Amino acid sequence: MKTISFNELRRIKDSLPHGSISRIAAELGLSEETVRNYFGAVNPVTGDKGGIHIEPGPDGGVVILDDSTILERALVILGESSHNVGTVASGI
Repeated sequence: MKTISFNELRRIKDSLPHGSISRIAAELGLSEETVRNYFGAVNPVTGDKGGIHIEPGPDGGVVILDDSTILERALVILGESSHNVGTVASGI
């Protein structure tokens, strides 16, 4: 389980190079909508919520991730593209 601010999660998603959502989905055997929903999109009809729980609060609130695999793949992709991601908080 990992905890991150909603705004940081969205910043990571917005920093991903074009095609990253498709790449993550393919690598993990998930639908693209499930990956989008993981990063805060709201489309429960066409994809799983992805094991995230959002609690209201400052900085967009706190997101508790049941499984951080999608986030970890995103951070690897960002590392490959030399983006500065910052630090992901854990255990808030």
